[in-house]
Amino acid sequence: MNRGAQRYSNLAAAVENTITPPVKVEHTQLLIGGRFVDAVSGKTFPTLDPRNGEVIAQVAEGDAEDVNRAVAAARKAFDEGPWPRMTAYERSKILFRFADLIEKHNDEIAALETWDNGKPYEQSVQIEVPMLARVFRYYAGWADKIHGMTMPGDGPHHVQTLHEPIGVAGQIIPWNFPLLMLSWKLGPALACGNTIVLKTAEQTPLSALLVGKLLHEAGLPDGVVNIVSGFGATAGAAIASHMDVDKVAFTGSTDVGKIILELASKSNLKAVTLELGGKSPFIVCEDADVDQAVELAHFALFFNQGQCCCAGSRTFVHERVYDEFVEKAKARALKRNVGDPFKSGIEQGPQVDSEQFKKILKYIKYGVEAGATLQAGGDRLGSKGYYIQPTVFSDVKDDMLIATDEIFGPVQTILKFKDLDEVIARANNSRYGLAAGVFTQNLDTAHRLMRALRVGTVWINCFDVLDASIPFGGYKMSGIGREKGLYSLNNYLQVKAVVTSLKNPAWL
Repeated sequence: MNRGAQRYSNLAAAVENTITPPVKVEHTQLLIGGRFVDAVSGKTFPTLDPRNGEVIAQVAEGDAEDVNRAVAAARKAFDEGPWPRMTAYERSKILFRFADLIEKHNDEIAALETWDNGKPYEQSVQIEVPMLARVFRYYAGWADKIHGMTMPGDGPHHVQTLHEPIGVAGQIIPWNFPLLMLSWKLGPALACGNTIVLKTAEQTPLSALLVGKLLHEAGLPDGVVNIVSGFGATAGAAIASHMDVDKVAFTGSTDVGKIILELASKSNLKAVTLELGGKSPFIVCEDADVDQAVELAHFALFFNQGQCCCAGSRTFVHERVYDEFVEKAKARALKRNVGDPFKSGIEQGPQVDSEQFKKILKYIKYGVEAGATLQAGGDRLGSKGYYIQPTVFSDVKDDMLIATDEIFGPVQTILKFKDLDEVIARANNSRYGLAAGVFTQNLDTAHRLMRALRVGTVWINCFDVLDASIPFGGYKMSGIGREKGLYSLNNYLQVKAVVTSLKNPAWL
């Protein structure tokens, strides 16, 4: 047995025994109008443990009737309730209290996130839940700094703009980062004074319900945030097509994003922001320190089991360092620690569900059949759950499906390039334009690439730096609009111009 096979054999044995999560599931109903309630239909659906496919809990299955209830609650809270009418400072204090409660319940929230999603607990507890609190503090700080402008007119008029909350916002979040995507959506919408109907992904409904409870503990008025668990074809479509929803924000696949845009346009032409798929290039230039480049490229692809829309999933390596890079990338993949995400030191847990698991294995098969060289991995890990071996392909060509399609899994594809003109053209030759990574010691090279790459984010000698203040979104079919930072506030505001006639003004 070679070294790689022995390594995977040892890991396979380790994933068979699962640790009991240090948390209990307390909330499985819909959160509407400040109360946890059953779905109108009484239906539930199972949310599964990706470590073994077993049922964690039965969760209320919301559909169009439940969305109607949630929208009615949000509309009443906006039209009649205190949230848009309280001072911005009072809103900010509620959001700050909420961030404090997140920190108080950090470990509990993280355990639910890992149990439902499969990501390493250390990632949830040390990175993602603290970032959840950070994002809400960021937007709490913005709440009382949102204001209009005054500007000179051409005649005797006082001219001003008002920045008003857009109204009822529908928000649909994905399963790969349930809590972070919740914060990217709720944070700016709440800071601007809106009310919300949020649909969670059917794979990962649990952590949002706990967070919703904490929001109300912080003092959020009833009906301001309503959380509906359910499926995209029913609950998601009902939100996107609802005539009393003023704006919809969606994070997910490009194909579903097109449906959201169509439903929004066919209903009330509601405003839409979309954060969609990606096939991001990670470019390793000829002057790179290969060891550092290998480690960063590994992180760019394999983080979160490869389930990142911005993953560096096309690794372009200069021909001068290509062979060395491939060997070291293979060795790093073989060292990756895969196992029960609740165990200490685990880098990679299971994929989120059987559908994603099967999709990834299908693409690995496509890569082999297309003639790419399988350097490491290529199969499932163990016999239980949705674990996949960290997989590395070399000799990848641009027209192979593994180089064009979003795999959303732990599959690294390594491509060779000769010069900057070539790699710019090839990197941009994609329907996506979400992000890119550049690894170089040359400032001129970095500046050339950052301007030439048609993407929403360029990371230079780093990757996945996603601070609350940094806008995130894509070019082309990677979406519409930006999330996070100052730019995201515009998604949840209307601008009203007010012009008042002046009689005998002292000045203009």
